[in-house]
Amino acid sequence: MNITLSVDEQVAQRARDAAKKMGKSLNQVVRDHLEQLAGSAHRGQKWAQFEARCLQSQARLNGWHFNRDEANER
Repeated sequence: MNITLSVDEQVAQRARDAAKKMGKSLNQVVRDHLEQLAGSAHRGQKWAQFEARCLQSQARLNGWHFNRDEANER
């Protein structure tokens, strides 16, 4: 998909220069950022689904509590 953005010419040039220092094109930097942004939203949604399943679970610990000493025994 192609996306058209309106950006001040000086901002675009500074962004191109920064991207070049990273060894990337401005297009690649924007694409990477959008992919990261989309992934973050997806991870947040997955976490919310996991949390909901945990809260709805019928599983019980029957009095068990985390014990740091037991967890670190070798």
